[in-house]
Amino acid sequence: MQSSMNEALQYVEANLDAEIDEKEIEKITGISIYHFRRMFSFLSGMTLTAYIRNRRLSNAMFDLLREDVHVTDTAFKYGYNSVDGFSRAFREWAGFKPSEVKHQQKQDLKVFPKLTFQLTIRGGLEMNYRIVEKEAFKIIGVSKRVPMQFEGVNAEIEKLAQSITESQKEKMHQHANVDPTKVINASYNFDDGRMEEEGYLEHMIGVLTDEEGPFEGLDVIEVPDHTWAVFSSQGPFPQTMQETWAKIAAEWLPSSDYELVEAPEISFVEDYSNLDQVYSEIWIAVKKKG
Repeated sequence: MQSSMNEALQYVEANLDAEIDEKEIEKITGISIYHFRRMFSFLSGMTLTAYIRNRRLSNAMFDLLREDVHVTDTAFKYGYNSVDGFSRAFREWAGFKPSEVKHQQKQDLKVFPKLTFQLTIRGGLEMNYRIVEKEAFKIIGVSKRVPMQFEGVNAEIEKLAQSITESQKEKMHQHANVDPTKVINASYNFDDGRMEEEGYLEHMIGVLTDEEGPFEGLDVIEVPDHTWAVFSSQGPFPQTMQETWAKIAAEWLPSSDYELVEAPEISFVEDYSNLDQVYSEIWIAVKKKG
């Protein structure tokens, strides 16, 4: 991932004076532009848009130092539709107008260097997680095939939740005896287009149990013994949970001693009464690398 991220940055660098094709970035990295943007933001501490803007303005600074380069030409070269728009952005970034570059002292000039990713740039050290060993269990509940969606509330999952009958809820609570003994969300059977936010996945709302059943009126998933990495977070819902997912992929997995194994991805929330302070947990099945 580090190598493909840096290759994507090389592509951006080569096209600062042209249109940057997001599809090309997806082709280089093998992930959706959404995930690339999120990973870029977490790893660098800035948005991809801000990085591209700063690199273009930095290059514009050096162009304007040349005697034969004019502000108008520079503005259009770096994608600005008007000289006024370019001048305003340049002044906000550099602290003076582009027409004043040649008159500035060299020590007053601003530079924004090219970024290169290394695993040490940032890490998941501040993430709250624990490692849990769990014996085989079942997830019982109500499931539905729903479309992939990275941001916001998935309307189809909302419909699934509303479709659960009181009888089904009662039966789930009767059998819930494996931690976390709460109503959980489980995602599994992802289509191949998952990383491009395409296709569908199977989503179940249910509980964990080690009982044998029968569980009439409920769907059942058999989950074998696994090691689980459990990530906890608290904040606005669903943004905080979705950001935690992104940080797991961008920070924790690349730098940890673990890799994912195929299993349902499990999550739950404690209480929806205050959507600005929702406690949530994400459970992913992992194994030691190598």
